[in-house]
Amino acid sequence: MSDRECTYDPLIELMARFENVKAVDTSVDPFEGLSVEQTLKKHIVDGIKKNLEQHLDDALRSYEPLQVINEILLDGMKTVGDLFGSGKMQLPFVLQSAEVMKTAVRFLEPKMEKVEGSEKGSILLATVAGDVHDIGKNLVDIILSNNGYRVVNIGIKQPVNNILDRAREHKVDVIGLSGLLVKSTLVMKDNLLEMNERGLHGYPVILGGAALTRGYVEQDLRSLYKGNVFYAQDAFEGLRLMEALESGQAPLGSDPRTEGMADEAEPTRVASHRVGVVDPALYVFDGVVSDVRRDVPVPRLPFYGAKKATKFDVFELYKFVNTVALWRGQWQYRKPEGMSNPEFTDWLQGEAGAVFERKKRELARVLRPAVKWGYFWVQSEGNDLIVYGEDARSERCRFTFPRQREGKRLCLSDFFRSTSSGEMDVAGFTIVTVGGEVSELERKQFADGDYQEYLYTHGMGVETAEALAEYWHQQVRHELGIDDEEPEESRLLFSAKYHGARYSFGYPACPNLEDQAKVMELLEPEDIGIMLSEEFMLEPEQSTSAIIVHHPEAKYFNVR
Repeated sequence: MSDRECTYDPLIELMARFENVKAVDTSVDPFEGLSVEQTLKKHIVDGIKKNLEQHLDDALRSYEPLQVINEILLDGMKTVGDLFGSGKMQLPFVLQSAEVMKTAVRFLEPKMEKVEGSEKGSILLATVAGDVHDIGKNLVDIILSNNGYRVVNIGIKQPVNNILDRAREHKVDVIGLSGLLVKSTLVMKDNLLEMNERGLHGYPVILGGAALTRGYVEQDLRSLYKGNVFYAQDAFEGLRLMEALESGQAPLGSDPRTEGMADEAEPTRVASHRVGVVDPALYVFDGVVSDVRRDVPVPRLPFYGAKKATKFDVFELYKFVNTVALWRGQWQYRKPEGMSNPEFTDWLQGEAGAVFERKKRELARVLRPAVKWGYFWVQSEGNDLIVYGEDARSERCRFTFPRQREGKRLCLSDFFRSTSSGEMDVAGFTIVTVGGEVSELERKQFADGDYQEYLYTHGMGVETAEALAEYWHQQVRHELGIDDEEPEESRLLFSAKYHGARYSFGYPACPNLEDQAKVMELLEPEDIGIMLSEEFMLEPEQSTSAIIVHHPEAKYFNVR
């Protein structure tokens, strides 16, 4: 089948594009009876672009362009922030409001003289060295830049020297650092120490990212940094911090000398994947192992080495998308206050479900799913898993996994035959991607100010990659002959209701991202466009690797 062959019914596609279209009364003017100030504020709060320029022209008869921005539009964005903070507005609609704000500012900017210092304040944003994730940082950019702040966004994988050089070059007031990995939190710590050493602790620093906790920032890092450092849980907390800093008032709880300890009751917020760092003591093998069975049948080796697959029906992959992770995790839809769970489920199905159906069609030609997978002879030795050559004698590489210090004392190596058994075992490895084109589309949408679509596209790329991994794990179970416990409902796949387990590198059971270099050597996925960064992260971002374990007792577990 050629890459250009049509794999869908055009008539069905055309009908699907209009399945959610309803007749509306276009004669009703939503702005009827409103003052010019109320009209522009409604544009912002409701995310309405239609007739925006006409209404801005009306406002310019009474206001200077800068007054329109500062006194009317920013007041609308403040209302948006208040609604989001109270749970009455969903993030996608916040971004829609930001789009309208950006469109308004673009219209007004040519009509006003640049006034030195007219912005409310300035911040440099960067994802720290070794981290390729930028969705959180870009959301902060969107919120701050559309609330009157000058934002210098220098991108991902930024070393501290470049961060500081660019901060001075652009004369910013504040530095904001982001990162998803636990390893990134250590990089942030090193960056703050470097700023101390160079006498550049005059910059207030705002830190954010899924692996950070408020306690870590407001206790540990604050005690190390000679300047002011703050934690922002989300973009709107970043906005609050910037407002407080620019007004000359230290944010609540910002001074450890007066506030003492941060809230110790706050739960630890660790990323659900890509952990990357674990206590080295967990790798020490003291001879005490778990009691998992060591006599389970070893599957027949389907083939030795790696193969690839590049022809997929994307719509079939969409069936494996975890919509809970997509809608509530990636797109951040939240249950509004006062809405019951059943009501929220129905609302979510209608609202997010319609977006999901649209994005599936739009991205079908953008996503480029591809897989490399393979099977290898292996044996365990303590905490190690040894991978052998095709001769089942020569060692190709060795993985060392952490072991639980308490409880069941689990370690991934325990699920395989040991060297002392005299028998070879079998392990599968997979690496999947949906290609780099979706990342390029994300970047274009962000640059063009299509913020809502940027959020939707990013989430679809990430979760379709996860769907591909889930889909191919099912294929691997079939090839290994362990497809005896397949769930009847696809949603049960997301809770691993099947034989064996798939452990992605970066998860607690196999947290070392460096191990991905060994997976790259085994599977050689460069021919499907996957590369490894200097910090052992897969590129494109919408890619994931895993080891497939056939043992029936293999389930997800934490290592602490």
